[in-house]
Amino acid sequence: MKIAMIAPPWLSTYPGCYYGIENVVHNLTSSLTDMGHEVVLFGVGGSTTKASKRYWYHKEDQYHHIHRPWYEALPIISSHILYSLNIIRNAGDFDIIHDHNSFTGPSMMAFANGDLPPILHTLHEPFTDERKVVKGLPDNRMLFEEMKHARRLFFTGVSESQLRGMPKELKRRMVKLVHNGVDPSDYLYSDKKRDYYLTVGRVANDKGQGIAAKLANELGVKYKFAGTVGSLIKTKKQLEKELEEPCEEASNSPDFRYFRDKILKYLVPGQIEYLGAIYGQRKMKLFAEAKAFLAPITWEEPFGIAIIDALACGTPVVAMRRGAFPEIIEHGRNGFLADTEAQFKKYMQRVDEIDPAECRRSVEEKFSARKMAEEYIKRYHEVIKRVSA
Repeated sequence: MKIAMIAPPWLSTYPGCYYGIENVVHNLTSSLTDMGHEVVLFGVGGSTTKASKRYWYHKEDQYHHIHRPWYEALPIISSHILYSLNIIRNAGDFDIIHDHNSFTGPSMMAFANGDLPPILHTLHEPFTDERKVVKGLPDNRMLFEEMKHARRLFFTGVSESQLRGMPKELKRRMVKLVHNGVDPSDYLYSDKKRDYYLTVGRVANDKGQGIAAKLANELGVKYKFAGTVGSLIKTKKQLEKELEEPCEEASNSPDFRYFRDKILKYLVPGQIEYLGAIYGQRKMKLFAEAKAFLAPITWEEPFGIAIIDALACGTPVVAMRRGAFPEIIEHGRNGFLADTEAQFKKYMQRVDEIDPAECRRSVEEKFSARKMAEEYIKRYHEVIKRVSA
């Protein structure tokens, strides 16, 4: 097949990618190429991949614009998508488009006609929870309710949990979900662990690093956490500067305020430490040597690539029983699922019961990039068949 893979324009893709959607796009593109398919990647400059060809409208990552007002950020993603669609249409020989641009992608492709091939959009974001709508958050389901006439556009999800909130109007445009996958060979595996717990991911209230820091403080154990704080802070030095004299962007960032109000008080050099964003071999080593990965999330996370990263390194996961985590973590085999902070604290002290080899095996069995690619090929054929019917 000839596949047009349209990644978001915010971040580049590369082996061992730090970011969730970009990690998925890289692994999928590489696996499909290894299987003999022709994949053309539409991303941003600097992306590295096995794709047969790469195109980009923006030469550099655009993430520093992602949180701007819609009238400032929308032209960035819209130009990226339109540029991609123009190339695809002019080529005239693609079998399918696989889009990963949340909300904007399907909005722009909903009324695609015969000039474009069939389209599969992977839903990476959760549907809006009723409780959040009551609190004033806009309901993103209204967008998908209007997709009922999108004749060439179909959707898939990444977890059963994510799709529970799916609007009924979208169901007839759905194909079976595909779990995200990683390439286990990209990961450093170790069954020899050091005496620290780890969390890697954006630092935010819904990720729960404040809870992990609090529990680590109570237990007197070492805890390291890494990730960006908002769109501005990527290093420990930047954080220290903003804590001392915050700029307007930092002051207005809920993630920065969360760090300052809920985490800062627990930081102790040599015990509870913020590492900044980490990449490459340093990231792999931290994952592989961690006693356990902690994920005390406070929201219904639609998947969670970071916990797959940990398991691939042979590192057990202690997580809240929320979102897609029960679909990934087998309680007692590759980690533990907690319903309360008290349970979470208890399971932190039981991670030595988990065999690192079983953690790695659980990824190889269910969440490998090859398995993900094989499942997507089935979905591509289904979408093409349904469009042709």
